Amino acid sequence: MKKIKWDKGHGGSDPGAVANGLKEKDLTHRIVEYAMDYLEANYTGFEQRTTRAGDQTLTLSQRADMANKWGADVFISVHINAGKGTGFEIYVHPNASPQSVALQNVLHGEILSAIQQFENITDRGKKRANYAVLRETKMPAVLTENLFIDSNDAKLLKNEAFLKAVGEAHARGVAKFLGLPQKAKPQPQTQQKPQQKASNQKLYRVQVGSFSDRKNAERLAAELKKKGYPAIIV
Repeated sequence: MKKIKWDKGHGGSDPGAVANGLKEKDLTHRIVEYAMDYLEANYTGFEQRTTRAGDQTLTLSQRADMANKWGADVFISVHINAGKGTGFEIYVHPNASPQSVALQNVLHGEILSAIQQFENITDRGKKRANYAVLRETKMPAVLTENLFIDSNDAKLLKNEAFLKAVGEAHARGVAKFLGLPQKAKPQPQTQQKPQQKASNQKLYRVQVGSFSDRKNAERLAAELKKKGYPAIIV
């Protein structure tokens, strides 16, 4: 059972970057929630936890300690950038393990592919920095910077569909890195051909409704067909 530790950047008395009516701590919360929901819906073989469930204040060392004490297999810290720039970038520690670099590579590809469906967003690349949460964690760890809160990027950060796409891309990247098995999806039922009836066999018809407006009849017939029942309008 793989253990995934999500870190929602900032929180509580530390809002992170603030601009354009947005707070970094709120955006990181939503992105991680989307990521966790997507993993639960589509994969098995893992447990996941987040450093803060709501709007708690946590130090950087507390975040790393949580992951270390739990024995997490990966640590993903989610942030929003500031400084009037544009684009997406992802960090590992300067002395990152090969596993951290592999995690960085997978996430970089998944996230960039997802966000460029919305706009031709700048790829700021795969970088290294001596961030505390990357330095103090003992497992493969990355930190993502998902666009700039104080630039024209803010219009995308105000788009809930964009935040959802970013979160789900994080989830797919982690699942790919850990090799998580996908949940079995229910197979669509194929409609069997009716067996040939003997000439002397009785048949019974069921009438489901009568309508003065043909559109209502067509609507009901369509619903029945969706559920696999043959339907005709007489």
